[in-house]
Amino acid sequence: MGLIEDLISEGWLKTPRIIEAFRKIKRVDFLPENLKNLAQLNEALPIGYGQTISQPLVVAFMLELLQPKEGEKILDIGSGSGWTSALLAEIVGEKGKVIALEIIPELVEFGKKNVAKYNFLEKKIVEFVWGDGSKGYSKEAPFDKILVSASAKRCYDAWKEQLKVGGRIVTPIGNSIWLFIKKSKEEFEEFEYPGFVFVPLIEK
Repeated sequence: MGLIEDLISEGWLKTPRIIEAFRKIKRVDFLPENLKNLAQLNEALPIGYGQTISQPLVVAFMLELLQPKEGEKILDIGSGSGWTSALLAEIVGEKGKVIALEIIPELVEFGKKNVAKYNFLEKKIVEFVWGDGSKGYSKEAPFDKILVSASAKRCYDAWKEQLKVGGRIVTPIGNSIWLFIKKSKEEFEEFEYPGFVFVPLIEK
């Protein structure tokens, strides 16, 4: 059985549109040349600059919590290799938009090159931005969803402010993945899922 089938049978992947994106967007396209043979491994892999491409199981879990939908605008913080940005782009489709925010300039270029393999850049579904993820991206706010792929110190006010009411933030904080659902301008529901490991979110 392949990696995706394993993720489905173990209950990590459940939503048809997310499963479809995992089948279509190949992880191998987002790995450095010397690691392409490890694409099917269910573990995080180094992409340089002290950063990793996340473990498939973790990406599946986070996307299921995020529940991205067609036509949504999503902020992808710590876009790294571009894999999550491409998965999100496949899900939101041509009416949606993904802002891929990354602080390491070389990874902005690496991610861009990888995502370009799927025509998401020329269709303007994905836009890459170099910047400090902890500040969000007010220029394109408000967002339907915000996904963070590195461990933050907390759920930053900028993220909460830049999220639509009814929207979701999925972010690692410490060794837990947290889901924040915006109930009103001031009120958030919070859920914690412990037992994960991430590289820290780099701030300026």
